[in-house]
Amino acid sequence: MNGAPSRTLTKTSRVRARTLALIAVGGLAVSAASAHAQNAAVEPPPLVAAPAATGDSVDTAYDPLQGFNRGSYGFSMGLDRAVLRPVAHGYMAVTPSPLRRRVSAVVYNLGEPSTTVNDILQGKPKRAGRSSARFLINSTIGVLGIWDVATGMGLKAHDADFGQTFGRYGVRPGPYLYVPVIGPSNFRDGVGRVLDFFTDPVGIVGGGYTTTFGATRLGVQTVDTRARADTAFRALDDATDPYVTARSAYGQYREAFIREATGQVQALPDFDAVPADGAAVSGGAEPASAPPETAPAPSEQSQ
Repeated sequence: MNGAPSRTLTKTSRVRARTLALIAVGGLAVSAASAHAQNAAVEPPPLVAAPAATGDSVDTAYDPLQGFNRGSYGFSMGLDRAVLRPVAHGYMAVTPSPLRRRVSAVVYNLGEPSTTVNDILQGKPKRAGRSSARFLINSTIGVLGIWDVATGMGLKAHDADFGQTFGRYGVRPGPYLYVPVIGPSNFRDGVGRVLDFFTDPVGIVGGGYTTTFGATRLGVQTVDTRARADTAFRALDDATDPYVTARSAYGQYREAFIREATGQVQALPDFDAVPADGAAVSGGAEPASAPPETAPAPSEQSQ
């Protein structure tokens, strides 16, 4: 692909990609740190099909392990139908929407320190300062992250993880990989997820996932993310080939995420901003707890 269209995704393709990138049981069960970037990408309007095979959204995934990956995907979807879907639906049935949004906000806030780590590693001190300030403000004035006070103060949310950091420095994604319990990835992002897990500041301070805090955090993270992605799961059921749809969406989302880090493309307008309490949410699913950052100023893309 040549020319400007190859350097960005259309708004529609990007929204679909960001939504369907989570459609995997394992993608919901990863550590809270590595899922931070995904939390802001869950629920745009309902979808009914895979992204159209246009020049900027065609699936070009390198998938030499497709036999293994399809088996892993089928296992994960079966696990979702048997366990996570009923739990998420029960959670949505008994928990009011405003309360679910507050839970999402807390989950997102706990991932801010991990974003700060990657901002620093990417050589972006201004973004690192903003993400650390967001965590401090929302953890105190916002009462442990229940309220996103920082955004109202002009400190907009953004995301970063080790997969993005590797991509910023030119590491290629490698083969597509779908691992049971871990979910959709590639070799680069898979290594990144491991590092996200072991370098998560909140996880380290909290004593890891063997502690009561760590186990509770992981459980809440998983149920919250699955509940917010419910509409996307239903959309995937309508796809001609759900495996290819999820693979394509994951690849598109991660490609755009990496390009934002390298400054090759500005962040597209967000469709997932948190509505005010009581506002209608399409499809009954929850929006993200905090939107990704809008397009950074030119002077900030390299910082």
